[in-house]
Amino acid sequence: MVDQVPIDLSWTRINDIGQRATNQDTVGETFRDPLACFVVADGAGGHEGGEVASRVVVDAILNAFQDNPRFGSDALLGYASSASGEVARRKLQTPRYADMSTTVATLLVDRARGQALWAHLGDTRIYLFRNARLHAMSKDHSLTQQLIDAGYARAEQLRRHPQRNILFAAIGAEGDTQIELSAGATTLLPGDALLLCSDGLWEWVMEADMERTLSQASSCEQWLAAMCRLADDNIINSGKVRDNYSAYAILVHKAGA
Repeated sequence: MVDQVPIDLSWTRINDIGQRATNQDTVGETFRDPLACFVVADGAGGHEGGEVASRVVVDAILNAFQDNPRFGSDALLGYASSASGEVARRKLQTPRYADMSTTVATLLVDRARGQALWAHLGDTRIYLFRNARLHAMSKDHSLTQQLIDAGYARAEQLRRHPQRNILFAAIGAEGDTQIELSAGATTLLPGDALLLCSDGLWEWVMEADMERTLSQASSCEQWLAAMCRLADDNIINSGKVRDNYSAYAILVHKAGA
């Protein structure tokens, strides 16, 4: 069993419109010592709908956390349920938002106990790195991931498959897929790193490059900047338009270090 030790976090974030006309990504964080909550959402659905959906979900989760700051799977599910209910209410209230939906990734950290929980729906991802190596990653709720799991596509096709952008689960979308929780609390160690990001970043940065840039960085700012530069270079070489992209890069330190 890994010993639990108090930790501190250093973190930075980005939320960029890319080359799109609107930014449908929203990010947000809030703290109630010793707890921290980070959220990234990537919206979709008609004129203004994606922007509204992602903002509603981030605000709802952070407000629910502030109203009842707790660490645990039940608490995290409750925060997500608040967000889902708020999106449903907005859709009924405003007909032009009837098709809106959003992915979401939420990270909850107890700094006193050095533990983390995360939840996600869609293809906004959460990565955990230990010794600069990928230790755990959320699995996308996407058609391509289903094809890979069923053996009809190869893992290396995930980023380039023609149906990569088709999701089977998101907040506000039809379907019965519930938000997915990490398998219990994960003990964080000094030196660990966490990355929450929308597909506008991870689609253009391979996991090996995430590890490499992390091993070469002395701060979360350097790490995130290096990944963003790499994504920009890869997109330029592809000839495609830069999508919205959002991320939190978080480094774990021993408390008081």
